[in-house]
Amino acid sequence: MLAALASPTVKGADSFVVEDIQVRGLQRISAGTVFNYLPVNIGEKFTVQKAGPSIRALFKTGFFKDITLEREGGTLIVNVVERPSIAKIIFEGNKDLSTEDLQKALNSIGLAEGKVFNRLVLEKVEQELRRQYFSHGKYGLKIKTDVSRLTRNRVGIHIKISEGRVAKIKQINVVGNKVFDKDELLKQFELSTTNLLSFYTKDDQYSKQKLSADLERLRSYYLDRGYINFAIDSTQVAITPDKKEIYITVNVKEGELYTLEKVKLTGNLIVPPEELIGLVQVGPGEIFSRKNATQTSKAISDRLGDEGYAFANVNMVPEIDEEQKTVAMTFFVDPGKRVYVRRINMRGNTKTRDEVLRRELRQMESSWASTAKIERSKTRLERLGYFESVNVETPPVVGTADQIDVNYSVVEKASGNLMAGVGFSQTQGIVFNANISQDNVFGSGKRVNLAFNNSDITTQYRFGYFDPYFTLDGVSMGYDIGYSARDANQANISNYSTDVINSGFNFGIPLNEFDRLRFNIDLKHTKLNTSSFTSTEITNFVEDQGDKFLTLATSIGWTHDTLNRAIFPSAGGQQRLSALATIPGSDLEYYKVSYKQQQYFPLAKDLTFRLLGEVAYGDGYGDTDGLPFFEHYFAGGVRSVRGFNDNTIGPRDSNNRPFGGSSKIIGKAELFFPVPFIEDAKSIRLGSFFDAGTVSDGFEVSNLRYSVGLSGEWLSPFGALAVSVALPLNADENDDEQMFQFSFGSGF
Repeated sequence: MLAALASPTVKGADSFVVEDIQVRGLQRISAGTVFNYLPVNIGEKFTVQKAGPSIRALFKTGFFKDITLEREGGTLIVNVVERPSIAKIIFEGNKDLSTEDLQKALNSIGLAEGKVFNRLVLEKVEQELRRQYFSHGKYGLKIKTDVSRLTRNRVGIHIKISEGRVAKIKQINVVGNKVFDKDELLKQFELSTTNLLSFYTKDDQYSKQKLSADLERLRSYYLDRGYINFAIDSTQVAITPDKKEIYITVNVKEGELYTLEKVKLTGNLIVPPEELIGLVQVGPGEIFSRKNATQTSKAISDRLGDEGYAFANVNMVPEIDEEQKTVAMTFFVDPGKRVYVRRINMRGNTKTRDEVLRRELRQMESSWASTAKIERSKTRLERLGYFESVNVETPPVVGTADQIDVNYSVVEKASGNLMAGVGFSQTQGIVFNANISQDNVFGSGKRVNLAFNNSDITTQYRFGYFDPYFTLDGVSMGYDIGYSARDANQANISNYSTDVINSGFNFGIPLNEFDRLRFNIDLKHTKLNTSSFTSTEITNFVEDQGDKFLTLATSIGWTHDTLNRAIFPSAGGQQRLSALATIPGSDLEYYKVSYKQQQYFPLAKDLTFRLLGEVAYGDGYGDTDGLPFFEHYFAGGVRSVRGFNDNTIGPRDSNNRPFGGSSKIIGKAELFFPVPFIEDAKSIRLGSFFDAGTVSDGFEVSNLRYSVGLSGEWLSPFGALAVSVALPLNADENDDEQMFQFSFGSGF
């Protein structure tokens, strides 16, 4: 630059009028780019004082590594030497971090393919890569960078990486604790020393981010137990010279225990005070808990949000008495302005009609915004089953302080299927099926189904129609007609078969947001077929009742459903109570009653615990003595009590074949967790379970069968797959055990 300023072509004349500007030395960069940054225009007077700013302006672009200015008559000559561009960045040896992640990291510091190569930036590469690998606990990292010249002023960068072994945590110490022992405090940490599950959880690999989260959990542990002056004085992280082991020491100061003296609500409460008092989770005389205080603040804020105060603030104001070791807590309520919904917008529903989505909404336009109703509307859209994902945003209306728009965006999935396929079940064998279904006919939300299924057990033909909104109030209506032939012997049951022709009509009535009544009327003709191997119980039934039956049955069902999702729920529950009876005058007169409840408890982000219980009972009345045997209940199998063969638990007939019973009890406890090494697996899950169940003729609890094991469920593109490995705990000599079970091609 100094040479250019002192060159005779510029210095020879104090000033001149620029008649033309020429740029020499360009290869990739256009002359127009130079003119844009050059603070000199044709027709202006150019002086020596302008040379320095001109050169600095071009250097600031980062495109050039050398710039000189010359004068030829009235022409200003700009000589440049371009920096090379990066043609390719090649990583070698990276295993723990993907090439894509490393490219993103280097792009953040200005080193990426297509960008100008700057050696000053290259010097930051090793520092950035070390930062990335250190965060994954790899401190034995070695990096070598080679830069090779290519044609057309380009370079290739080759980065060789030797990751080394992950440094493992050898010891974690907590110093200064007196109230709680070290083991209790270390249970709050995600980080840990090496244990049997570390290969999966990787909890023995040090991470600065994880340690920060653990220290915050430790702080919360003390604050939730009344130690409001708790402090972490220092944290030391030491690594051994071979960079394979890490020692962590946390120095703490516990402070004194504080209790609550009084709790007060103040501000503009909006709703009746007694309602808010019921939301307060802290009280005088209790040990101070920041967790309970925060939950109280959130509960009050959510309650105000239901009244339209979407931006309400509930501030916790503690008054600490250091002498008495007490806290006076005041919750100051500032509701702000009531917020109204201007518009509700639907986006992404290219096939489904707007009305199908809007009839699921609980938040209305031009009414005040309720956070609970907005979220409930989202849940109802997700439960339709028409969409892969549903998202909601509530942007404020520009120019107003009390209005928002509610924008629901959906990603539609195929709701119609034309399928012909093959499934397999250990009980049913090979299952051939053809199915034409449309859950959302012409985007109307109506469902039409035409199905054919053929297996070793059942041959079935069925046509069905269902309208979930037969009326605007949500009354549903549907009907179906079908034929099925069933060989019970192939299903591990007594030796007989049935041919059934049926038609039915149903409608449902919503009682409230979560409860629904359903009514069914079914006309069924049953033909019973026996053989020379049929048991005496069945032959006696045929002699007494015949082998052809025409029945008209009515049923009523009640459902209470708070599940957050229809497939693989993680929270909420479901209760079902149903009762069925054939009308007097039918060829067979009987009734059946059942109740089923399941509840999901989210234990952590990826852990869900489920409890399920089911009881059922049936009997005959009038001229029918007992529940007809082909209406019996059965238990055992991958969908029931796992570890026992399908339908084999319970009473047996004179041929020692499973005969079922008039009552059933099923219980399940299951812990669901994600599949290791698979991220965002929404259609697959694993579980550990405890099953119990029995079938009898009178709720004989002493005959309960138990099993424990592991399960897996996958909603694959080809159908639902369920597998289990179970160990029966109290099987007797007559039970048919089956440790490994699976079923493919049917719903969960």
